[in-house]
Order: sequence, then structure tokens, then C-alpha cells
Amino acid sequence: VQLQASGGGLVQPGGSLRLSCTASGFTLNDYDIGWFRQAPGKEREGVSCINSSDGTTYYADSVKGRFTISKDNAKNTVYLQMNSLKPEDTAVYYCRARRNTAAWLLRRLWMFSDSYDYGGQGTQVTVSS
Repeated sequence: VQLQASGGGLVQPGGSLRLSCTASGFTLNDYDIGWFRQAPGKEREGVSCINSSDGTTYYADSVKGRFTISKDNAKNTVYLQMNSLKPEDTAVYYCRARRNTAAWLLRRLWMFSDSYDYGGQGTQVTVSS
């Protein structure tokens, strides 16, 4: 069971990137997927989450209106489209998976990475001119 985040890179402020989270060894249909990021010297931050059963999405206030999470079940992949990137978005981005959870519980827990069951290597995103 493994998750792999990819798609990071160097982008100028105002630019866009699309991150991918691909699962191997299990199907994402049964799992809620969260994106997290950690910048040097800072705590890991919950960025976004998608509920596998009903598609409900959650976002940190810092990324609302700029980031969009989506899921392609056929490709067993979750995406994070990041637009209007800012230097403060610079971080290593990780995806994590947790068994599908009731919506009322996921709403309270999605931003805590320790509440997830599986994770993997992150991908570096650097926003700089």
C-alpha cells in the first residue's frame, strides 16, 4: 500500500501547478484523500481533502478559491490544481489516505494528518521569481 505525490516544481508567483496523488496496492474509491504541506521550520498544514463517498471537498482558508481537489477513479488518482500561487505556498506537499469516514467526522478531522492511515513521499513546490 503506497501513495505517491508528484507534479511539483518551480513556478513564478501567479502561476499554476497540478499535483497528482497516485495509489498502488489499493483503490482510492474506499478512501478519503487529504493533501498536506510542510514548509521549512513550520508545522505540517492540512490543505485540502475529498470525501470518497460523496465528493465533498474541504480547503484550508489560505487556499480557498485558488486550489481545487478532484478525483479520477479510473486512474486511481487524486489531483490538486493550484492556481494563483504565492511564495507562501512553497512547501513539500504530501497526500494521505484514510478509510472512508462519515461526513460529520471527516469535517472535524480532515486537517489532522495523524488521523490518516497511509501516506508516502512528498513533492516539492517552490514559488519564486
